[in-house]
Amino acid sequence: MKEFFKMTLATICGIVIFLVVASLFFVISLVGMIASDTASTKVKDNSVFVIKLDGVISERAEEDSPFNALLGMGDMSAMGLDNLIASIRKAKDNDNIKGIYLEGGLVEFDAPATAQQLRDALRDFKKSGKWIVAYSDQYMQASYYVASVADNIYLNAEGMIDFKGLGGKGEYYKGLYDKLGIKYMVAKVGKYKSYVESNTQTGMSEYDREQRTAYLQGIWQYWLHEIAESRKVKAEQLDQLANDSIMAFANQKDYVQAKLVDKVMFPEEIQAEIKKRLKIDTDDDINQLTLSDMLNVKSNAKSNGEEIAVYYAYGSIVDNEAFDLLSGSDHKIVGKSTAEDLRKLADDDDVKAVVFRVNSGGGSAVASEQIRHAIKLIKEKKPVVVSMGGMAASGGYWISSPANYIFAEPTTITGSIGIFGLIPNLSGLVTDKLGVTFDGVTTNKYTDYETDLVLGKDNDETMKFMQTYVDRGYQSFLDIVSEGRKMKPEQVDSIAQGRVWLASDALKIKLVDQLGSLDDAVKKAAELAKLNEYHTTTYPSMGSWMDQFLPKENKGTYLDGQFQKELKAMLGDLYEPLMELRQTVKDGSYVQARMLDDVRVK
Repeated sequence: MKEFFKMTLATICGIVIFLVVASLFFVISLVGMIASDTASTKVKDNSVFVIKLDGVISERAEEDSPFNALLGMGDMSAMGLDNLIASIRKAKDNDNIKGIYLEGGLVEFDAPATAQQLRDALRDFKKSGKWIVAYSDQYMQASYYVASVADNIYLNAEGMIDFKGLGGKGEYYKGLYDKLGIKYMVAKVGKYKSYVESNTQTGMSEYDREQRTAYLQGIWQYWLHEIAESRKVKAEQLDQLANDSIMAFANQKDYVQAKLVDKVMFPEEIQAEIKKRLKIDTDDDINQLTLSDMLNVKSNAKSNGEEIAVYYAYGSIVDNEAFDLLSGSDHKIVGKSTAEDLRKLADDDDVKAVVFRVNSGGGSAVASEQIRHAIKLIKEKKPVVVSMGGMAASGGYWISSPANYIFAEPTTITGSIGIFGLIPNLSGLVTDKLGVTFDGVTTNKYTDYETDLVLGKDNDETMKFMQTYVDRGYQSFLDIVSEGRKMKPEQVDSIAQGRVWLASDALKIKLVDQLGSLDDAVKKAAELAKLNEYHTTTYPSMGSWMDQFLPKENKGTYLDGQFQKELKAMLGDLYEPLMELRQTVKDGSYVQARMLDDVRVK
């Protein structure tokens, strides 16, 4: 027995010592990571900024905590367009950085305009007289479009280029829902409002086909023109390449002959090419700077003068941020909190103008109206200029419409002025297939209308009420746009009907005022506020790494996001319809101002 107690005590002591040592190691490592994260990067002479076109590039990168990085749990595949553009500008202004090396890969952009804005920033970098070289084992179409701005494009000797045009097929789930006993009921306004079609039809409507063809052709022609200009070929020749053969299966020599690339080479040859440009010996190391390095390089930009606030609103517009294991971790524009943020900017006398950066396909009509009203309150006190990112459509246009001035990128997707109500009727599944029945008492005829909608069989009368509500909501949308854009409601209705527009076309019908970048929007805001000297401050703040440790109501965790990713991989094509079904039933957000979401490009 004595030996047993000795062994038990020794085990406990060992565990305690291990925990103490592990805790000390963790604290030391964490302090070191924080110190390295906050320390400014010293740029060596003759350096190269290396941009790896890999992972997902969206409007802004979410902050990741040192805790996740320490445990190897951080998601390093996500990059923010804001960080990339800021880093490219720093590289342009830093005399020690001689060029940019673009390494192509399996990159995905949240919208075509995101790729276009990155390419524009690289083109501006070249005005400094510095060089850009691109190399990849394989170029996906969007990464090739971005890389085409380079002085020289190189390809691995066994590499490929996926150059094929824009488009693809969407999923239509009516057949699946029919088998499950689920029927979606729709109340909508707008013949082009196609969001509901994936749940209610087995194929694309002619109206949806018309609008998709128009904006995809517009984006493709814009890309062809820019690539052709950089590669010194004709746009028609490039278009013909995509029609004549599957370029991904072409011989590498064909890419050179078509002037898509300058040369095919192996990795050691591209290193020699970079060293040659840096004028260093073949045995010397290349001084490289990654994106994370560049974020810690001090900027030469001045921060004098008055403040212009740049407020980022990106993602789906929702009534509340109710994260859990199944709701996902993508960024959301939360109606209440966003409106509160904007009201604070309205009341802040130090802020002389606001640039509202919108990248959203819409969402909740109620939340959209909260945000629009907050923008109007700012406008009463100071200028508001909207800068549209990848898309600002439906609810995204709703919240943009009251601004003094609207800028959009040439390939921004906008419009989609229309709303709908989409409600799943589960009676075929729950009652007919699973045998669950419902009964109860109510004091009035429509007391339990929500349950009746989802689980009842005869909903014609209730849906008439909803259609009236949606009709009224559409008229409100028309009035809102009419007021903001100084047009008659009938004029707005003629270009509305839920139709999606490419910004270059939206300019012609006065939905936007000018094609331009975020910088152009800032300059316009300064002009409207009559500011000679100014600086920008970004809102909302991304939050410090310490916020990652503090519990917040309705705030998801990294593990939630991981679970969601695993679930998505497991369910495959079933993931989207099942999650939408679940979210609709859970939130009761039946009325939406939302556009189709499949605008990502690779």
